[in-house]
Amino acid sequence: MKKLDVLALVLVIVGALNWGLVAIGEFDLVAKLFGMEFGETNAATRVVYGLVGLSGIWIAARAGVLLGRTSEPARVTA
Repeated sequence: MKKLDVLALVLVIVGALNWGLVAIGEFDLVAKLFGMEFGETNAATRVVYGLVGLSGIWIAARAGVLLGRTSEPARVTA
């Protein structure tokens, strides 16, 4: 896996776990890590939430390659 794929996957997992905590216990881990209360946001938390969202899009777009169902595009090396 590419480093970007691994990073995106980690962020997607963090986002999924955070949403699970929100659903089960009304606890927002991302907000808590940045000193905020449940439901509060600031610029830092919005950046994290945005990166998680972009990571979800990235993983969804690359799902076929990551699961081995399609091949990577050919790379040109010099």
